[in-house]
Amino acid sequence: MPVATTNLRALTSWVGIARLSAIVLSCLAFSLVASTGLFVGPYGTWCMFTWCFCFTVTLLVLLLELLELYPLLPLSWDDFTAAFSMLAALMVFTSSVVYPATFISSPCSSSQCARQAVASTASCLCFLAYAVEVSLTRAKPGDISSFLSTVPGLLKVFEAYVACLIFSLLDAYSGEPGLMWCVAVYSICFIFTLLIIIFTIGRCLTYIPCPLEKMLVGYNFLALLMYLTATILWPLYSFRGQSRPDSCGPDCSWNKHLGITFLTIFNLIAYLVDLVYSTRMVFFRAPP
Repeated sequence: MPVATTNLRALTSWVGIARLSAIVLSCLAFSLVASTGLFVGPYGTWCMFTWCFCFTVTLLVLLLELLELYPLLPLSWDDFTAAFSMLAALMVFTSSVVYPATFISSPCSSSQCARQAVASTASCLCFLAYAVEVSLTRAKPGDISSFLSTVPGLLKVFEAYVACLIFSLLDAYSGEPGLMWCVAVYSICFIFTLLIIIFTIGRCLTYIPCPLEKMLVGYNFLALLMYLTATILWPLYSFRGQSRPDSCGPDCSWNKHLGITFLTIFNLIAYLVDLVYSTRMVFFRAPP
């Protein structure tokens, strides 16, 4: 039977301190919001899920490293922690923007509003804690032992997350061939990017019978071309002959289509940077 040992460095290192800070801040955020009871609807539910999810997984990661039990798991631990810290940073950043914009009204004078403001501040600080962890664990130039901690690996997490945000905003697109093609682009690229992340964490990439690094360069190039077409076609078909309605709230289709337009541009830029970094890693390596 394996014997658990204690690794206090998991708590005293800079990465450990960043994780402890994220645990405390995420707990503070969801506790304060829960005390107000104002988190109804999809946006409030998403924010509460984000803080609870990040708190739970970060606490689990910290305990596994403290007791040195993570080598028993059938996965690449460095890739998993790198991917999770990047995902948590993106999720908490989204919640830090969405929650105050949706639930805090001006002027903010009541004690309930004060708790909401403190929760929003804690969420912003929690994002900074995860951002610090991403920075501390990011692979140094030339180090590819943990793919998801490299710039292309972190970009894969970003691309998948942005695609999820796009899916959350999709509403009416049937009947328009251009919009249906864009949805196909978002879906295909998301599936392949997610598979790359899962296979990397599960140590399954070695079973792929082709040069992996060159395959990733080819995939990034195709994804870039596909997103380029979506960047042109989505606004062309979405806003053709339409102006913004006078009464256009958060659930207005026009606003959602505008959000998808910007998210598509973000992913286009991400795949471009991903292609540049991947090409440099494969074809322009520095001599040993």
